[in-house]
Amino acid sequence: MTEQSEMEKKQFDENLMALESGIAAFETKEFTRAYQLLFPLAEESGNFQAQYRLAIMAQNGLGQVVNKKAAERWMRTAAEQGFDLAQHGFGFMYMEGECVEQDDAQAVHWFRLAAEQGLIGAQTTLAQLYEQGRGVEKDLEEAKRWYAKAGF
Repeated sequence: MTEQSEMEKKQFDENLMALESGIAAFETKEFTRAYQLLFPLAEESGNFQAQYRLAIMAQNGLGQVVNKKAAERWMRTAAEQGFDLAQHGFGFMYMEGECVEQDDAQAVHWFRLAAEQGLIGAQTTLAQLYEQGRGVEKDLEEAKRWYAKAGF
C-alpha cells in the first residue's frame, strides 16, 4: 500500500467513525455534540447523511436556534445527492411552506424522487397529492397506483 493510499484509508476511517458517532449523538439527542461531529463531514466531505441531520437540527432548533436558511440549504444539498429521506423531507418543506415558499408542484417533484426509490412514506404522500389534486392534476388511478406501491 502506498503512503497516499494509507493516508486516504486513514481519512476514510476517521470520517466513518465521526459519522457513526455523529449519528449516535443525534439519535441520543446530544445535538450539540452531533453538530460538532457532523458539520465538518457535511461541509468538507459533502456527506449527505450528515447534511440531512444538520437540516433536521436547524429546522427544529435542536442544539441551536432555528435556522430556516441552513435547514433549506442542508436538506436541498442532501436531496440533490439522491438521499431518499432528504428528498422526502424536502418535499414536506415545500408542501408545508416550512423553510421554503409553499409550492405543491415542487413538493410532488421531491416526493416522487423519494417514492421512486421505494420510500413508503413518500409513496403514500404522493398518492394523497394525486388524490387531492395538489401540485398535480387530480388522478385517482395514479393515486391508487402509488397507494398500491406503498402496500395499501
